[in-house]
Amino acid sequence: MSEAATPQTPEEKPASEAVNTTPTPPVKPARIGAATGLAAFALLIGLAGAGAGGWSLWQLQQMQSRDQQQAEALQRTRDDSAKQLQGLARQLDARLAELPSASELNERRRLLANLQSDQQRLSQRLESVLDGSRQDWRLDEAEHLLRLASLRLSALQDVASAEALVLTADDILREQDDPAAFAAREQLSRSLEALRTTQRPDRVGLFLQLGALREQAATLNPLAPTFEGQGDVLSDLAAEGDGSAWWGEWVKKLSEYFRIEFDADRNVRPLLSGQSLSQVRLSLSLALEQAQWAALHGQTGVYRQALKQAEEILDAHFNLDNPDSRALRQRFAELADATVEVKVPDLSDSLDALQAYLHRKQAQRRQGAAAAEEAR
Repeated sequence: MSEAATPQTPEEKPASEAVNTTPTPPVKPARIGAATGLAAFALLIGLAGAGAGGWSLWQLQQMQSRDQQQAEALQRTRDDSAKQLQGLARQLDARLAELPSASELNERRRLLANLQSDQQRLSQRLESVLDGSRQDWRLDEAEHLLRLASLRLSALQDVASAEALVLTADDILREQDDPAAFAAREQLSRSLEALRTTQRPDRVGLFLQLGALREQAATLNPLAPTFEGQGDVLSDLAAEGDGSAWWGEWVKKLSEYFRIEFDADRNVRPLLSGQSLSQVRLSLSLALEQAQWAALHGQTGVYRQALKQAEEILDAHFNLDNPDSRALRQRFAELADATVEVKVPDLSDSLDALQAYLHRKQAQRRQGAAAAEEAR
């Protein structure tokens, strides 16, 4: 052992310890434990405060970093918006540079106003021209109808069709509602009344009746003479003896080809057969067909001449003892007295009045157009 570690004797105590000779009271164990618990609690509180302060400091740093990021994003947005605004400003400046000046705008407004006025004036003129064209078309139609009515009267003597055509022309003039058309309408009214009082024969019915007679004439057959004994020598011979039967048959057969009459009061016509009969029927049919044509066209002379020719053919080649021939001959005589021709009124005055009205209408329209051109 060294000297430093040599224990000291009581006599060798230092002076400080010698001076403090008052004995220290002994410490109680309970007070020491309470102080230790209090210190540990204070230590825990300090640790909790330090943790709370550290957490608060971390949260503050996080908030600062988020604020900084938001500030940077906002700054970038501001920069982008500024760039976009600059681009839009440049585009707007370019558009404004392309726009015309105030003087050019005024000139364009003036030209647009002139164009609108010209367009309105042209549309009005077009409407007037179209209206006039429609009226001209309708008036031309009335003139055409009147010409057609006059043609049907002169060619076919069709009074009903002519009346309908003239009435339609009068309706067209009535639609015009023009006082200048009074004279033309007056003349048309006279023509209408003349047509309404004109006799109208039934030509269609007469045509059909002649057609029916043609069909009957096509089946007409001649009446062959037969032997009928009336107390003469041949009849007496036919009645005598046992050979009367065969003799009577021979006499009847021969009478179909020839006969002898000693006291005939009229000429004996030759019998028709084969081709001769067909030719006679064809001649009769052609005569009746000619009568049909004359009935439709109102030709009285041709009509009666055709029926007379049909009667002559019937009298010359067919025996009137035949009931069919006799009835057909009687019908020819009855139809010969039929009326097929009528005196139709003349529509030339109505046509002249309508044409005069059309000429006046056209002259007024030309004068109005010339005045409008001078006014412009």
